[in-house]
Amino acid sequence: MGKLNVLVLYDRWEEPDDGDASASEKAPLVRTLDKKEVEDEVAETLGKLEHEATLHVLDGSTKSLHAVARIDCDLVFNLAESFGGVDTADYCIAAYLELLGKRFTGAGSRGLLYSQDKAVAKKILEFHGIHTPVFAHSYRGRLDFSHDLEFPVIVKPAREDGSIGIEFNAVVSSIRELMERIDWLHANFDSPVLIEEYVEGREMYVGVIGNDNPAPLPVIELDLSKLPEGRPRIAGAEVKWGKGTRAYRDTKSAVAEDLPEETAALLQQTAVAVFQALELRDYARIDMRLRPDGRVAVIEANPNPWLASKAEFAMAARKSGRNYTQLIEELVDLAMARYGTAP
Repeated sequence: MGKLNVLVLYDRWEEPDDGDASASEKAPLVRTLDKKEVEDEVAETLGKLEHEATLHVLDGSTKSLHAVARIDCDLVFNLAESFGGVDTADYCIAAYLELLGKRFTGAGSRGLLYSQDKAVAKKILEFHGIHTPVFAHSYRGRLDFSHDLEFPVIVKPAREDGSIGIEFNAVVSSIRELMERIDWLHANFDSPVLIEEYVEGREMYVGVIGNDNPAPLPVIELDLSKLPEGRPRIAGAEVKWGKGTRAYRDTKSAVAEDLPEETAALLQQTAVAVFQALELRDYARIDMRLRPDGRVAVIEANPNPWLASKAEFAMAARKSGRNYTQLIEELVDLAMARYGTAP
């Protein structure tokens, strides 16, 4: 494929202090490379592939959104996960790109929407015969109840990602704790709540790449065995974002080396089935629990997973024989091929 003009689209948003300029009066929308964020890594890698890469930030203003329509490009490399501080707006951004007729990498609006609402995603997976933990759904006092649900359960926002709203106390063992947690989530997120069977087991991630014949990447495990005694073994906010804490320091992701071949194959086959059931595109990461008896439970799908060179998806790609440059090149080729432009 020849040289492309690629717009690297990402999001940054901060609540302005009192007296600050409004979002529409903020600094320039296209910024220079100043520090190694994931968008910088992607842009620099596109440059190595001899494409022309331009960074564009969605800062929460309509100005930054409307500017996308005016930028001429061959492809949008879509790294945007939120808009104006709304973490559930990723599908709206994809829908906007679709309405503009822009080519873009990763999941379309439908796949993002299916995956974002965890209760809807679980119903789709169940329809396809893919096992997920037993669950119930609650919002504003209404409970979509599952009579098979037993304590302990994990209680989390139904429409957030990145472990937002999931702390260690998200795992509850009584009706009182459950209602307190539901009330807290409703008050802080104004979101439906997912009440899900807490599954003991190993935390496994499988990346999937491709479209017509999506292929699984090697299995990655997030080792939760060193969490402090008495803490549930979950990849909560403390584990993902609590820098300086023991929970953050002692949990590491690595290629799962000790899995029997049939177990690794089951995890990979399940990941591909989830990818197809939720109508995902180009690449995704599927999060699962491997029960002690070898059964697999799908926790959630992550369309457009974090593409930092040290993150789990790139780690799995390296294990499969793809370096970071080859990974970014493959994602560009996959997206362009979907739009009828052969790599």
